[in-house]
Amino acid sequence: MARFIFPLQNILNMKEKLEEQAKNEYSQANARLHEAEDEEERLRQRESDAEEDLKSILAESLDVMEIKKKEDAVEILKVYVKEQHLVVIKCARDVEIAREKLNEAMKERKTFEKLREHAFEDFVKEQNQIEQKEIDELVSYRHGRV
Repeated sequence: MARFIFPLQNILNMKEKLEEQAKNEYSQANARLHEAEDEEERLRQRESDAEEDLKSILAESLDVMEIKKKEDAVEILKVYVKEQHLVVIKCARDVEIAREKLNEAMKERKTFEKLREHAFEDFVKEQNQIEQKEIDELVSYRHGRV
């Protein structure tokens, strides 16, 4: 039996590599998003702790300088949280873009795999026809000799 050779195998291999690359990019973007979310959560916690410190200072003493320091610290942390939230939004967009690229790469690979399957089915049918023709010729030859 002849060996099946898919003429577009090189393209299929390339599509598989592109899909693998897109998977890696997606996982890296997802990891960056999780890191940014974790950092935002840490900053929110620090902001909450700073607000608690400010409340305790306000309740305990009237040290104006200490109160001003704590208020400034809370305001700075609020700015950091807002900036980090923007980073999280950007990372989420990057993840979405990477996901779309991955989906597109998967579609392209699946398309070429379907083409390969159809080509293999056609090859098998052709081989079966050739085999059947050889069997018919052999039977005709034997029948003709008798």
